[in-house]
Amino acid sequence: MDTYPLPKILSDPEFITAAHSPGQWPPDGGPEIAFAGRSNVGKSSAINAITRRKSLARTSRTPGRTQQIIFYLLPGGGHLVDLPGYGYAQVPEKLRRHWGEAIEHYLRKRPSLRGLVLVMDARHPLKKLDSQMLSWCAASNLQAHILLTKFDKLNHSSGASTLRMVRKELAGMDNVTIQPFSAVDSTGVGEARQHIVSWLER
Repeated sequence: MDTYPLPKILSDPEFITAAHSPGQWPPDGGPEIAFAGRSNVGKSSAINAITRRKSLARTSRTPGRTQQIIFYLLPGGGHLVDLPGYGYAQVPEKLRRHWGEAIEHYLRKRPSLRGLVLVMDARHPLKKLDSQMLSWCAASNLQAHILLTKFDKLNHSSGASTLRMVRKELAGMDNVTIQPFSAVDSTGVGEARQHIVSWLER
């Protein structure tokens, strides 16, 4: 159960737009925090848990549902941004290529972007495209915070081993932080909120 305080700055986010191209992005003003991750890793569930809004980001049993860059307005004027899920093989190649180009352009060219929350399934972390996202962040001097989701599906030993492995793989990357997370039992929800708020208030 989520008993962690919900900071005012994250309360009552409001859907603004689902943008297919940069020309449809809202004006660049106010701090933004983006969420990215492979399809079906629990990105929408993480956004909903962090904002304590059950249906803010639509969840689906069909991977690859988020096909545009979705912007949510925060009370203070900043945004939460839901980037398209990547790595879903059944999406047409042309669309997958468009997603990759749109995500890279957003990460490199959005001045108001304060940090990227990179969502990974704790059972299958650090896939090739996850590493590409981290490389883009490093190239843009952008902070990344990894949520190892579905952590409730691991026992204590497996969870500890996964954390050690990911931290070892990313040792030396000063722009990256890591934490366990579960939208099911609220593991790490409070920590994730605090991290996002620290970016928004920076």
